[in-house]
Amino acid sequence: MSTSTTSNFRIAFLGTGSMGLPMARRLCEAGYALQVWNRTPQKAASLTALGAVVHTQATAAVKNADIVVGMLENGAVVEDVLFGQDIAAAMQPGALFIDMASIKPREARDHAARLGAMGIAHIDAPVSGGTGGADQGTLVIMAGGKEAEFERALPVLRIFGRATHVGSHGAGQLTKLANQMIVGITIGAVAEALLFATKGGADMAKVREAITGGFADSRILQVHGERMVERDFAPRARMAIQLKDLRNALATAEEIGFDAPVTTLFEQLYADGIGHGLSDLDHSGLFVELASRNGMS
Repeated sequence: MSTSTTSNFRIAFLGTGSMGLPMARRLCEAGYALQVWNRTPQKAASLTALGAVVHTQATAAVKNADIVVGMLENGAVVEDVLFGQDIAAAMQPGALFIDMASIKPREARDHAARLGAMGIAHIDAPVSGGTGGADQGTLVIMAGGKEAEFERALPVLRIFGRATHVGSHGAGQLTKLANQMIVGITIGAVAEALLFATKGGADMAKVREAITGGFADSRILQVHGERMVERDFAPRARMAIQLKDLRNALATAEEIGFDAPVTTLFEQLYADGIGHGLSDLDHSGLFVELASRNGMS
């Protein structure tokens, strides 16, 4: 995307952590004159070489923005940044806030209503794809909100990856929770199956190779299964984050009257692993917890 096609948008970006930094970098490389804020300004400093302006106060970053993108840690942080630090009040009427954090659906709906009362549009647009997807622009983006606001956000979202409008406010977060339920549960299924076969005398790497291409194949088997075979649990998405997502899913399930017994089981397994010191491992590190239970650590 050339500078001439992006000059009509004034964009602020809040939160340049492991996901936010490469996403903000992609906006700079696409030609946006980006206004940036991060709680620790040094983490955003590398963006200045790409033309971004890094602010020490978030209110200064957002005051003239047409679109504000937030990639913050969790719902409590989003709440504090928007309303505790008066960021929403500093945004101009008619601006659009794109919340790309993973938070509870009810939090997203609440934020949308409160921003709407201030004349500010909102979509919740959490992502899947990890830091690699953020760097390469291949994130899967699940967006909730009004169709018109989704269309307005699309030129920006397409720089990050593939975006799908899935429903009204909060629906993006519901979809992300569904995604994380599938990821967390499938990691457990792959880990248990590979350990089971190994305990019985099979070669773990060969088992993974043998079932590739069959009905049991999946990206989890390929990506996380390889990490299990290689015992590579350097964090891409941490166990603690996976547990947070499963707990958000269960809290939402309770709110809507949905029984989720499989997710309940895996919430306990991840919690046990974290209780045994695995918090900062990659979420495929559930393998370590299951291996330990079977005397295979």
